[in-house]
Amino acid sequence: MNVERCPKRVRAYIAGELVADTINALYVWEGPAYPAYYIPAEDVRATLVPTGATEHWPSRGDAEVLDVKTSRGVVGGAARRYPSPRVEALAGHVRFEWEAMDEWLEEDEPVYVHPRDPYTRVDILDSSRHVEVRVDGETVADSHRPKLLFETRLPTRYYLPMADARLDLMTPTTTVTRCPYKGTATYWSLGQHADLAWCYRSPLPESHKIAGLVAFYNERVDLIVDGVVQERPRSRSH
Repeated sequence: MNVERCPKRVRAYIAGELVADTINALYVWEGPAYPAYYIPAEDVRATLVPTGATEHWPSRGDAEVLDVKTSRGVVGGAARRYPSPRVEALAGHVRFEWEAMDEWLEEDEPVYVHPRDPYTRVDILDSSRHVEVRVDGETVADSHRPKLLFETRLPTRYYLPMADARLDLMTPTTTVTRCPYKGTATYWSLGQHADLAWCYRSPLPESHKIAGLVAFYNERVDLIVDGVVQERPRSRSH
């Protein structure tokens, strides 16, 4: 488990009330995908109320489960504290459950889903590769002007102009997902293939080059790049 100091100002809110505000947060990689924020106890504005419950984590020790109390109410079990952590750096810090907070800010900008990993990079490059997408043997997209998105630890994603995709075969769905690096995505289904393609219509500034483009899950379609059928990856994240 890695622990590093976070250089950003981090704030968390519940119902518009400030729960924590710090410039001394820690990045803690509890798992390999992305870090969690641990906030110094002295930078917590809300009242933390022990529930009497504990959780055991082999890498971190025994966590005290806490309710988070503000002037507007109590959010049950929304925080964790390690009185005697296995990793000394965690002493005196509080971990808030991400989804229990109504808003997180990094500096003055909201962040969604999880903290941005300082070791994750997103590069979006213009390309002239010939990209074809086939579903059940039918071509659903064909483009010579893709934008290739390279994101750390994820498969290359091919974002194509909508004019190069068979929108007449695609049905919008109600699914919405968020990415801390790219923004909010909406989806299409193709026949029996639910949520097979997506689009960031108003992406975050650092990913503006994919605005209004459509991408398909490499894992679930036949993707042909410059005449070569690509192997389907296992990851389904984007």
